[in-house]
Amino acid sequence: MAGFRPTQDGVTARFSKPEAAIIRELISQVADLIADGMAAPEADELAAMVGMSENTSPGSAAVPDDPILARLLPDGYSDDPEAAQEFRRFTESSLRSAKVEAAQTVLATLPNGGGRIRLGSEQAEAWLRSLNDVRLALGVRLGVTEESDVLNEDVQPDDPRYAYVEVYQWLAYLQESLVNALSR
Repeated sequence: MAGFRPTQDGVTARFSKPEAAIIRELISQVADLIADGMAAPEADELAAMVGMSENTSPGSAAVPDDPILARLLPDGYSDDPEAAQEFRRFTESSLRSAKVEAAQTVLATLPNGGGRIRLGSEQAEAWLRSLNDVRLALGVRLGVTEESDVLNEDVQPDDPRYAYVEVYQWLAYLQESLVNALSR
């Protein structure tokens, strides 16, 4: 578990087979969740570019019921529900597409059986976005909020949350090492 290191043309890391499997599974699950709500390709190119369909109405841009999706696709305006709904109507489709594309980059650059990866800056940024999405999703499931941080609790190995907390912390480490490698 060495994390990411800078290279002359990007970053590099090495993952064991189990580490690669964990990353692949979590990234795939989050990408599937996000992609599940994506609209089919549009006939009107302009409408598709701004995330609208012919039947888009202000009522169709509601906050997702799933708490993970609500965290991954947050409101643009927390103090103005009408503006938030309008903002979501115009941006959610492209946000979903960008998140799925970042996940696909991770999956394409991470060998199934583990091993060394070398990433250019764009690929590394996709990794950052996808790792963050997985951490946000795990954080929702673990109950991590600004007020309550399960990670600061003394979670013992017999606690059902223990493995998830360990994975959450490992992903935080990977993310931090990637940021540091990109900063050098």
